[in-house]
Amino acid sequence: MVTESIQFPADEKIDFMRELRKRVDEYFEKTHRSKSGNTSLIIKTAVMLALYLGPLILMLTGIVTSTPFIFLCWVLMGFGMAGTGMNVMHDANHGSFSKNNQVNRIFGNTLYLLGGLPANWRIQHNTIHHAYTNIDKFDDDINPTPILRFSPHKKLRKVHKYQFLFGWFLYGLMTLLWITSKDFVQLFNYRKRDIWKKENKSFGLLLADLIFSKILYYAVFLVAPMLILPIPWYLTLIFFLIMHFIAGFLLSVIFQTAHIMPESEYPLPDENGRMQKNWIVHQLSVTSDYAQKNKLLTWFAGGLNYHAIHHLFPNISHVHYKKLSPIVKELTEKHGVVYRVEPSFFKALGKHAQMLKLLGQK
Repeated sequence: MVTESIQFPADEKIDFMRELRKRVDEYFEKTHRSKSGNTSLIIKTAVMLALYLGPLILMLTGIVTSTPFIFLCWVLMGFGMAGTGMNVMHDANHGSFSKNNQVNRIFGNTLYLLGGLPANWRIQHNTIHHAYTNIDKFDDDINPTPILRFSPHKKLRKVHKYQFLFGWFLYGLMTLLWITSKDFVQLFNYRKRDIWKKENKSFGLLLADLIFSKILYYAVFLVAPMLILPIPWYLTLIFFLIMHFIAGFLLSVIFQTAHIMPESEYPLPDENGRMQKNWIVHQLSVTSDYAQKNKLLTWFAGGLNYHAIHHLFPNISHVHYKKLSPIVKELTEKHGVVYRVEPSFFKALGKHAQMLKLLGQK
């Protein structure tokens, strides 16, 4: 199993680890706050779901009928789709949306509304990406397609020379791959790697869940609009693709600017499968925060611009990341541990573009 292939040392920077955990626990004790979501997250959940599902309801009920406004509805749904994924589904599948596991499971299943399979996402994101961030052959997030090279350890192809140009377009295809082939490829891959059992379901049930959820998703979000909306079917298809392109692009740039950066490390285990750094220090070496003062971005992106904080404390809701960042900053400086923060989103985006170009060269 992949989860038994790498070991992180427990003794490296152990004082930093202990003090960091202690200080974070003290923060929640002193403020009498839960590590889960709060009222602001509930309000945001309502806003994001309304932004995603509201326009669809307006169109299907005949309230919106003109082509320009129908197009606007699909655009809004693209933003709502990305917002729901980053704010609601993400926290819930990490178990940080609520203290109640059943509530987390319910809101984690909002991924069905986005066209994905929650079980697959939990394996890829929670089990693999968070455990082995930026480690070649283990982290699926740095191996999205052979056309893109996200690690210096990957084979360099001629097409990679131009990835800093065409990569942005491919980012917009992320959720389209998600709703078509990716979930099927992943599920069979996880069976081969023997990690699908973490979901405590038989492979047959997971496959049936996947097939049924895809049929239902297409029926509600594509077939029904094609049949009901007073515009040609091909326009509905185009608007549907635009919605996904917007969502895919937003999700990709927000996530990729946290890991694929010139300063990010791409460590490999030794011949015995051991890493040089412990898990917490490793996460800080491969992840960056950015635009911490941008309140709008923090709100919309579900705190994922505090990405290093998220990787350190994935079981804490994103509504607390801003308060935890000064603690991390203070202690990393005290113990000589790296904590990278880019001042703005566009600065981070520029560095990500620079890294795409660097990875396209020898």
